[in-house]
Amino acid sequence: MVTTVLMIEKPLVSDDVELVTTLHGDEPVSFVVLLQPRGEQDRLLRALDDVALGELDDAVRENREPEGDAAVAPADHALSQSLRQLRDAGAEAVGQIIQEHPLDLLTSVVQQTSADEVIVLTAPHLVEEFFHRDWASRARHKVGVPVLKLFAHTA
Repeated sequence: MVTTVLMIEKPLVSDDVELVTTLHGDEPVSFVVLLQPRGEQDRLLRALDDVALGELDDAVRENREPEGDAAVAPADHALSQSLRQLRDAGAEAVGQIIQEHPLDLLTSVVQQTSADEVIVLTAPHLVEEFFHRDWASRARHKVGVPVLKLFAHTA
C-alpha cells in the first residue's frame, strides 16, 4: 500500500479525487490529508496571484474570506467532505486541519506514518512559486520523500 500525505487548501472535487487515487494504478492508497484554512498572512499574496491570473473579481473578494477562528468551521467541513470522497473512491483516508507551521506538521506526519510521498494539491500561486516559497518547493527540502505538486481543479 502506498501512503500519501496530501496537502490541500480547499475541498477536493471529483476530478481531484480521481487524479490522486489513480496515480498508482491499481495499487491501494492510504491518504493522510492536511488542510490549512486560509490565513490573513496570505491575503496579499492571494490577491497578487488573482491579479496576475486576470481574476480581478477574486482579488477583490479576498478581503471577504473568513479567517482565523471563523475559517475553522468551513475548513472542518471541507476536510470531512474530502475524506468522504477519497473513501468513496476506495482509498483509506484520515486527516486534520493545520493550525500552525504547516511544514513542521507535514514533516512530522511523513515521519510518523512512514509516508512514501507527499502531494501538494493547490491552486496556482504565481508569486510564491516564482520565489520558491510555495509549500511544494519548501517541502522538497524538508520531508525526505518525493513531493509532487499538482494543480487543483475548480468546482
